[in-house]
Amino acid sequence: METLLCDRSFAPAILDILNDAIQNSTAVWDYRPRTLTAMTTWFEQKEAGRFPVIGVVDGGELLGFATYGTFRAWAGYKYAVEHSLYVAAAHRRRGLGMRLLEAVIARAVLQGYHTVIGGIAADNVASIRLHERFGFTTCGTIREAGYKFDRWLDLVFVQYLLPTPNEPRAD
Repeated sequence: METLLCDRSFAPAILDILNDAIQNSTAVWDYRPRTLTAMTTWFEQKEAGRFPVIGVVDGGELLGFATYGTFRAWAGYKYAVEHSLYVAAAHRRRGLGMRLLEAVIARAVLQGYHTVIGGIAADNVASIRLHERFGFTTCGTIREAGYKFDRWLDLVFVQYLLPTPNEPRAD
């Protein structure tokens, strides 16, 4: 099993994991599965922002992936990123989420970010606990922020502070 940076060749496997989350969970608040064409745009945005797509692969099979991107588009947020993490249903509860979080944090430090933020559906207790075990703190809950599966969903924000950047600048 190895953790590596994923390129566009991983798009079909990422799409499978993501679409399973869309169709069967509150981890993604989309209603319809995404297309392979949408993944092309997704990868273009990741590359343009220098945002990594990190995967855990075993025997050529993608077991899970994580990434991050812009938290908010204003300049004052340039040291904050929002991450996402997905593990294929058949491979959950094997420590892959922790492994992916470690890789995301390491990459964010290398890129000089100061905080990694996650937005998690309040009913996703496993993800909230995973983040707490890693050291993320809960910042707050936005009640009824989304609607999926014929019900309102609360959104919990979690945060992990990094020791970087060494010399932050407002420019």
